[in-house]
Amino acid sequence: MNTHTPIQNLQSAFPLANDVRMPWLGLGVFKVPEGAEAASAVKEAIRQGYRSIDTAAIYDNETSVGAGIREALSETGLAREALFVTSKVWNADLGYEETLTAYETSLRKLGLDYLDLYLIHWPVAGKYKDAWRALEKLYAEGRVKAIGVSNFHVHHLEDLLQHASVVPMVDQVELHPRLQQPELRAYAAERGIRIEAWSPLMQGELLDDPTLAAIAHRHGKSVAQIILRWDLELGVATIPKSTRAHRIAENADVFGFSLSEEDHRLIAAMDRGRRVGPDPDNFDF
Repeated sequence: MNTHTPIQNLQSAFPLANDVRMPWLGLGVFKVPEGAEAASAVKEAIRQGYRSIDTAAIYDNETSVGAGIREALSETGLAREALFVTSKVWNADLGYEETLTAYETSLRKLGLDYLDLYLIHWPVAGKYKDAWRALEKLYAEGRVKAIGVSNFHVHHLEDLLQHASVVPMVDQVELHPRLQQPELRAYAAERGIRIEAWSPLMQGELLDDPTLAAIAHRHGKSVAQIILRWDLELGVATIPKSTRAHRIAENADVFGFSLSEEDHRLIAAMDRGRRVGPDPDNFDF
């Protein structure tokens, strides 16, 4: 469990290896189509107090995410610097020059001057090292506040670190009670790499799980809230996706309670190494 940083509210953040502060909880927009729905979800999340927004080039919704950000900043009076915006370079753009161009494209679509975090989306063999050099250049020039990777196993990180000048600050991976990734979490912790969970609710599959339902009942919370609280107490940042205002609010209501040692023991026993997304060692896109 995380016992070092008080996680009190949606503005609670932790320092990355370079001391840039990243919020523990954010809004993910995977599979939210370009258009009013994406813009509205982003605006609603920021209005409710979210400060971290996570998108990607392949989601094809960066334009709408940017529109939601601008509307929210205008309505709330917040400064751009109050937000932590993440995007990711897609596999087709994993070359040195291609990645530099992809970054500019994402910025243009989002309507932003910089990103807080830019990630390599998948570890495409033979390509991610050149892409990482591009990220290091963007970082050295101050064009992005932090850089990292997504869906990297330990061996991908080991391979990258043989050539990298900058250690990735974040590895965003599929992580939930059925896929707890203890080896990766331990490896990352030793090297100052923060783990961020995508699909923390296992795309909804866990919402009817009896073990989690019993824990939720004891705390007077939803299963989703139990899972997100579990992430935070593991020291894992998380980005649940929702487009509905009441779900966005529910996902944020995870700061007024703590899980017990017994709760953690029961959830730890749920690990099956089971994925709902592709295996980073076996994908073809």
